[in-house]
Amino acid sequence: MNKTAEIYDTTLRDGTQAEGLSPTVGEKLRVARLLDELGVHYIEGGWPGANPKDDEFFERAKKELPLQQSTLVAFGSTRRPGSSVATDTQVQALLAADTDVICLVGKAWDRHVTGALRTSLEEGLDMVGETIDFLRSRGRQVFFDAEHFFDGYRTSPDYALAVIDNASAAGAERVVLCDTNGGALPTEVATVIEVAASRIETPLGVHFHNDSDCAVANSLTALAAGAHQIQGCINGYGERTGNADLCAVIPNLTLKSNIETIPSESIPRLYSIAQQVAEILGEPIDPRHPYVGSSAFAHKAGLHTSGLARLEGAYEHIDPGAVGNSARMLFSELMGRSTVLAVAKEKGWTLDPVTAQAVVDEVKRLEHIGYQFEAADGSFEMLVRRVGGDQPDLFQRDSLEVNILTAADGQVSATARLVLTVDGVKIDVEAQGDGPVNALDQALRQALADAYPEIERLRLTDYKVRDLDSSDGTAARVRVLVETSNGQSSWGTVGVHQNIIEASWQALSEGITVGLLRAKKLLDETG
Repeated sequence: MNKTAEIYDTTLRDGTQAEGLSPTVGEKLRVARLLDELGVHYIEGGWPGANPKDDEFFERAKKELPLQQSTLVAFGSTRRPGSSVATDTQVQALLAADTDVICLVGKAWDRHVTGALRTSLEEGLDMVGETIDFLRSRGRQVFFDAEHFFDGYRTSPDYALAVIDNASAAGAERVVLCDTNGGALPTEVATVIEVAASRIETPLGVHFHNDSDCAVANSLTALAAGAHQIQGCINGYGERTGNADLCAVIPNLTLKSNIETIPSESIPRLYSIAQQVAEILGEPIDPRHPYVGSSAFAHKAGLHTSGLARLEGAYEHIDPGAVGNSARMLFSELMGRSTVLAVAKEKGWTLDPVTAQAVVDEVKRLEHIGYQFEAADGSFEMLVRRVGGDQPDLFQRDSLEVNILTAADGQVSATARLVLTVDGVKIDVEAQGDGPVNALDQALRQALADAYPEIERLRLTDYKVRDLDSSDGTAARVRVLVETSNGQSSWGTVGVHQNIIEASWQALSEGITVGLLRAKKLLDETG
């Protein structure tokens, strides 16, 4: 196996073919800068001549994209059938992009040459060789993507091999074997790569799609069989089910196989850059995504959390920090006493084993009736305080009334009247909002503003409702999850009740309480 692997990122071209992805030129430039910071060898910027957006990208890249580690690549196709390569508009657009490297795609499946291009197999070969030769004569380095190579090799191996022979002879510096339909399996890939590697001296690359859920495995197999370059996308973006996920390929090679990919100092930035790319493209990462998902190192089962509490890394295939991620212990009915004690130690809480067991018992009781603490770390903190006898008495609710008015034009307004006792003083406030939760939030803030001015920094950032007993119809219990933020961090709280207003109050008031307690702790620590 090679001790180094070239990483070729096609997020900005193939990745944007994913359903729902349509980044602006500015967003593409921002992603390119992040990929350069990560240190991938090549960044495929798009297809000049295919659309105005990609034309603008390459034009702006000349001035706005001073890459430090990566090389920008323009992607395009061979000349059209029956045309002259020197006058082909697509080829001219590739030259106008003014990149040192051009990645050229051509058909390697005879069925596509005769059926899609409607030309002869001989001209299909000429289109590949002539276009590569022409671009090289204009001073460009050329990579050749042999489209549908694995399908072509499966049905017509002689023609598929003739295509890569032609590309190599014409001077392509990389010949990339593409599994365009994503149907190849690792056992097949190993054989095909070995045959291709024994046939041409040009370094091989591979480009796998994930339709069979084998893109990463196929990429690793291909490298072991003799390939040198792996093409893929950050977070596995791409058409249909996506491309080979570089966020798995890179750590699998570098951390597990001792194969050099991106600079070693960049590996711990993989998590943060993956998250930033996801934010820019507006395509969130699946929490269960390997390596860079928020749940990649989250532990819930009691056996696992107990093992981790006693032995660091007991249930982790790598150190999460190696890719910039971190381990999390989830609070749930599956956890044990050791989990509670480990979290308490991490948080600086004083907790003895007996109290820790009482916390476990209370979590199990509450989750049985519908509470969920995985996403409600704030509620878990309050539960620990309550069971441990350390629940502060910031305020008490005396009464709550919410009225909703729907006007003839469909406009909805809500009014919340809230009576609290704060430091022995009754406070009666009334507030309006766009809906009942908003009105309730406004009333709570008004009632506490004088006693706790730090409430001004707290914001409700998310609100979710789930029906827990749908078979009970309108009598069903609901679970409300609220996320609150102070601008630097956020926490979740949960409420459960048959009445959605009461469930909302539980979650909302507990979220505010956690925020006020954390602000008080910070104030005490800083004097």
